[in-house]
Amino acid sequence: MLEPTAGTSGSRVDPRVLRTRALLRTAALELASERDADTITMADIAERATVNRATVYQHYKDRDELLLAAMESEITALARAAARCPLACPPDRMPAELVELFRHVESNARLYRQMLGPNGTARFVNHLRDLLADEVTAQMDAASARSDGAPPNDLRAHYVAGAFVGLITRWLTRPDLLSAEAVAAAAWEGLRRAP
Repeated sequence: MLEPTAGTSGSRVDPRVLRTRALLRTAALELASERDADTITMADIAERATVNRATVYQHYKDRDELLLAAMESEITALARAAARCPLACPPDRMPAELVELFRHVESNARLYRQMLGPNGTARFVNHLRDLLADEVTAQMDAASARSDGAPPNDLRAHYVAGAFVGLITRWLTRPDLLSAEAVAAAAWEGLRRAP
């Protein structure tokens, strides 16, 4: 996701704009880890960032865009973890990379729980699913994992990515938080049985 271009002059961004955006993203992440995303307002973010509310709107059109920008590095890290997992053609034994992917989520469980839970944001869910699907599609394309009559790789990748987002969401919203290893085992079993 590209940062909004407000305050840019040519290709150079004013350092004050970068500082303000960083303050806003930090404030948004702090608030998102404390409470449901749908209860956070732009005024709350402005107050936490110690800026004027109008300043927030100069950089982000709404709360969801700001939350998504704030979570971008986290989502990118998760997509990188997914890229290391053999999601397109799972091996016979559960790969360690799959456990690492769920450990990554576990290390930020509170934030993911807020963003994926019932009061999270659809933009976040969609962006996360799309990034995961891109990684799976790339793996399928590289492995030439498509036979005649099989659905296109992008459809199969979205199937896998949707399952992962659903699994992560359910895992983090269960009353008893299972270990990353237990959830990885469930994901691996699902991958092995997936068409």
